[in-house]
Amino acid sequence: MDYRGFQPREEVNFKYWIYYLMRKSTIIVLSLIVISILSAYVITQPGLSPEKPLPRKELLVYCGITMIQPMSEIASILEKRENIKISIIKGGSGNLLRSIKFNRLGDLYLPGSESYIQQAMENDLIEDSTHIGYNKAAIMVRQGNPKNIPAEVTTLLDPDLYIVIGNPDTGSIGKETKKILTTAGIFNQAMQNARELTTDSKRLVEVLKKGEADLVINWYATATWPENSEQIDALPIDEKYAVKKKLVLGLLKTSKYPELARKFMDYASSDTGRSIFERYGLYSVDQNI
Repeated sequence: MDYRGFQPREEVNFKYWIYYLMRKSTIIVLSLIVISILSAYVITQPGLSPEKPLPRKELLVYCGITMIQPMSEIASILEKRENIKISIIKGGSGNLLRSIKFNRLGDLYLPGSESYIQQAMENDLIEDSTHIGYNKAAIMVRQGNPKNIPAEVTTLLDPDLYIVIGNPDTGSIGKETKKILTTAGIFNQAMQNARELTTDSKRLVEVLKKGEADLVINWYATATWPENSEQIDALPIDEKYAVKKKLVLGLLKTSKYPELARKFMDYASSDTGRSIFERYGLYSVDQNI
C-alpha cells in the first residue's frame, strides 16, 4: 500500500514532513551503500601476481535492524574461523528486499518476519533458508510507564497520547503493526491518530528514548538490549493480535560464495547460534513476554 495520502494529526511536528519526503530516497541510498561495500566483492582481479596474497573472500548480508547485534556477533566469529570478510547492510526489511531486487548482489538476507522471505522466494531470489529465532511485537513505553498506559491495542486511539507507528511499506515492524491493528479492527483510526509514521524499529526506539513519543509498537527484543533496557518498558499484546514470528535466514541465489554462506546459516541455526539470538531477546519470546 502507498501511504502518500497519509494524513497524520495536525499537531505533527514540521520535521515529520521533511522526513516523509526523504523516505523515497531510501532505496537509492541503500543501493549506493551496496555498491561501495561491494567494489571488491563484484570485481574479479585476474592480474594478481603469485607473490601477492589473494584477497579474502567476502560475504554480503542484508539484515533487519532488530537482528543486527546477534548477526554481527556471529559474523565476527566466522570471520576469524574462516578467514573471510563479512559485510552487513542493515535497514528496514522491506527496503532491504527492494535493494536486493534492484542490485541482484549479496549472499544472505535476514528480515524481521518470515513473510519477506516468502516474498523473496516468489521473486526467485532465495536458494535455501533456515529458521534461527523468533520475533514478537509489544507495546513500548518509557521506563516506569509514567502515563500508566494499559497493555491494550485500543490505547493507540487515545488522542491525548503522542503515538508513533512504523510504516507497513518499509519495515517488518510496520507490517506487523498493520496486521495487529487490522485484526483489532482499528487500523485506519490508529493511523489517523498517529503523530508520526516512521521507517523501522531503530527510529521507534529513538522517539521513546528522546521523549518524543508516549507509545509505540516495536519488536520485543529491542527493549532487552542494554542500551535500551533502562529507558524502555515492554508491555505484552494479547496473543489473539500479536503472535511470535519466525526469523528465517535466506541464502540468496546471487551468492558468490554459497558454500561459505551455508556455513553462516549452519552456525546461526545451531544450538550455539540460537543461544546468541536468545541473549538478544530473539528466541524464547513466549517465555519473556
